[in-house]
Formats: sequence, C-alpha cells, structure tokens
Amino acid sequence: MVRVTSDCPLIDPEIVDKTIAAFLAAGPDYASNVLERTYPRGLDVEVMSFDALARTWHSARRPYEREHVTPYIYEHPAEFKLLSVTGDADHSAYRWTLDTPEDMEFVRAVYAQLRDMPAFSWRDILELTNRSPELTELNRSVMQKALHEG
Repeated sequence: MVRVTSDCPLIDPEIVDKTIAAFLAAGPDYASNVLERTYPRGLDVEVMSFDALARTWHSARRPYEREHVTPYIYEHPAEFKLLSVTGDADHSAYRWTLDTPEDMEFVRAVYAQLRDMPAFSWRDILELTNRSPELTELNRSVMQKALHEG
C-alpha cells in the first residue's frame, strides 16, 4: 500500500519510486521518508504492507491514529519493522505542503514560476527556492500542527 496525501500537491514520482523500491528491497512492514525527515514537508510518502495496515486498523484507538492512518505503526516500533528513507542532504526546513492560505500562496508561486516545465521535479523546486529565497518567506511563519491536533 502506498500513501500520499492530498495536501502534498508537489509530490515527486522520483521520491515515491525511491520509497517503494526501498520497501521492496528490505521487506519492512512500513517504509517512509517522514520517520527521519530530510525531504521538504510536502513530499511525504509512506509504503506499508497490507498486514501492517490491517493490524493498525484493529489496534489503533486514539482519534488521531485513525484519522491519519499510519501513526500507530511508527509509534509502535516494537510491533512493526520500520524503514526510514532519507535523501542525500537535509532539506527538511522547507515547507511545501498545503494546509494554509500562506501555503497556497507558495504553491501557486511555484507553479507560476515553473509553468514552462510541465514535468518539474522536486529538485527544480529546490533550485527555484535557492534562486528566489523570497518564495520560502511566503509560508515560513506557518507552524505545523501536531498529529493529535487534527
């Protein structure tokens, strides 16, 4: 099972494929690039076995565990074999997710700047934000809510 969320409109197939490949090679219950965050927030990929998802369905009790689907898995490492998929460098300070009006402003600015590249990658966005650091200021003040906050 592969999980990407609708608040990640800049998700990149390269990262999805990398996470799936790591899962298939190592055979864990769960693999993700969010266990140890090195990619920008908003490039989140989770891959899990059907068995892990079924066990979670039966065991998760807290509302946030059921709403967000996978916290029960990674919050119970004694019950599941976890695999962290990381990048070559730490880009976790970037926020490329879509939860607030400020995030929408950032995403729209990215699409406006890269409109001539219909298949742009996360690396293209990184290069753009390095060239135009004012883009990252658009949503820098947004604080990510904790899982239990909904």
